[in-house]
Amino acid sequence: MRYFVTGAAGFIGSNLVDRLLEQGHSVTGFDNLSTGRLQFLDDAQKHAQFKLVLGDTLDSAALAEALAGCDVVFHLAANADVRFGTSHPHKDLEQNTVATFNVLEAMRGSGVSRIAFASTGSVYGEPEVFPTPESAPFPIQTSFYGASKLACEGLIQAYCAGFGFQAHIFRFVSVLGQRYSHGHVFDFYSSLMKNPTQLQVLGDGHQRKSYVSVQDCIEAMSVALEKACQPINVFNLGTDETCEVQDSVRWIIDELQVEPEIIYSGGSRGWIGDSPFIFLDCTRIKSLGWKAKHSIREGVVATLDYLRANPWLLEAKA
Repeated sequence: MRYFVTGAAGFIGSNLVDRLLEQGHSVTGFDNLSTGRLQFLDDAQKHAQFKLVLGDTLDSAALAEALAGCDVVFHLAANADVRFGTSHPHKDLEQNTVATFNVLEAMRGSGVSRIAFASTGSVYGEPEVFPTPESAPFPIQTSFYGASKLACEGLIQAYCAGFGFQAHIFRFVSVLGQRYSHGHVFDFYSSLMKNPTQLQVLGDGHQRKSYVSVQDCIEAMSVALEKACQPINVFNLGTDETCEVQDSVRWIIDELQVEPEIIYSGGSRGWIGDSPFIFLDCTRIKSLGWKAKHSIREGVVATLDYLRANPWLLEAKA
């Protein structure tokens, strides 16, 4: 198979590229390196079946040229700056929704009809049912990121109905593991490396979240593409457990063997649009034979291990 991966130099994208190449597939990666890192593709770049195209998903012509001849598109590129959506709402519109439209149009022009899309559990806003199933009604949207991803899902579904596309839409919880380069574990680790005596935590520490390891996430996507064959296939991806932010903080400071003063701020939400409770029902993907192999704590520790072994990532971020 010939795969096209947007966001190929990113956290999830680069891990996916490695997996596809290990499976013997041909892969074209597409990335503008705004947040992705070439170092994440060091192994892939040595592979004869991999090609990296430096380009932006807002460049329709570059997209169309790069994905011509592929069989399946993994569209992972997006604005990852979730917390500051209210500071620049145009980013989520352009880099998520408009970019997804460009990908779909490039596919239509090139005769490519299969897409796997990285959505988010944030599309559920603040649901009333936990664990939250794929069939849950969508409440009022509370974040620009979630709203833009929900718009992307709508566009993809319309292309499936209008042009005969097949889609696999994945609503992730937060993902942890090697090459993790943004999010709370990165932020807490970076902060403690600068000042191990104090840690600022957004929210009251009781925000309750679920997380999944990047390897479990990629395995779930692989299983879904192999076994789910409806025109539109929507899957939650997460684990059967949650943790509070303060649990994650404790695991991190225990691993680092520091005892900082912890300062909580912001009330029950860390920022505008932050859902205080995210827990997805993953029965649908598990019915295909997939099951998460790593606990949330194992994911946090694996992330810390990677960050400690790769100090260049913190320097690059700074």
